[in-house]
Amino acid sequence: MAPSAVSPSTPNEDDRNTKTVAVHSSHEVTTKKKTPLEMISQGVSLPGIPTHPSFATHRTWMLEHMALAFRVFARKGYTEGMSGHISVRDPENPHAFWTNPLGRHFGLLKASDMILVNYSGEAIGGNMSRPANAAGFLIHSAVHRARPDVIAACHTHSPYGKAYSTFARRLEMLNQDVTYFYGEAQAVYAEFGGVVFTAEEGERLAGALGPRGKGMILRNHGLLTVGTTVDEAAYMYTLMERSCEIQLMVDAAAASGIPKVYVPEEAAKYTFEMASDPEALYWEFQPDLEYEEFMSGGAHMA
Repeated sequence: MAPSAVSPSTPNEDDRNTKTVAVHSSHEVTTKKKTPLEMISQGVSLPGIPTHPSFATHRTWMLEHMALAFRVFARKGYTEGMSGHISVRDPENPHAFWTNPLGRHFGLLKASDMILVNYSGEAIGGNMSRPANAAGFLIHSAVHRARPDVIAACHTHSPYGKAYSTFARRLEMLNQDVTYFYGEAQAVYAEFGGVVFTAEEGERLAGALGPRGKGMILRNHGLLTVGTTVDEAAYMYTLMERSCEIQLMVDAAAASGIPKVYVPEEAAKYTFEMASDPEALYWEFQPDLEYEEFMSGGAHMA
């Protein structure tokens, strides 16, 4: 978890986020801004997101993490019939993305189950024995087209996201964790026209996410999150779902007259800036991913 903001009486943000580096040749002292991952690492920093020597090894790693993300979602109770999908942009073919087959339980998915589809909706690789979800294709293809920075997107009909989507309103800054959705990182799609079966609906949805959105509440529908890795998108999904649960609990308590105390604006902004780095968000998902990898006994790799 990223470090919490501190009171205004403490040193300014630049002081908090820098470290001293001695330059021995001239004995000058310079400062270098720490990354969020360095800030949360006491001592040696956690390593960055893995790099890969080829598209093939990158793709294998990505699909295995995708399968594990689905299994995490299954363990957390995000399944609802055939609904729900994750998409991951192919590292070699950026105008195509991998997604899950229709009608297979999240908890059973393997890397070899995933289907590669292009922006025309044609299956061009991977598992050709089952179709993809048509509504899922329209949502995810629109997001990937509108946001070249998005590598992965997650959408399910998880219970608390579905419940909170009834209000078609943003999550409030109630605690440190929800500040990951501060400002433009959070969006609301305020329309609902039924199952997404038109390209125009998908495009409107992608437009509502905006250029900087990381998570979106879809009215009467559920949640959508995106990221630069499937790990980041999946973590942001679990965080948004939990934040919806907390919001509903707090709103219920507030209905009895207990006042809410919100995270101050400055503190919310600072915590967001210290948390919303792709490397830090990648690492936020690793505990769940590693647990699922252990519990699956490697079944996700087949």
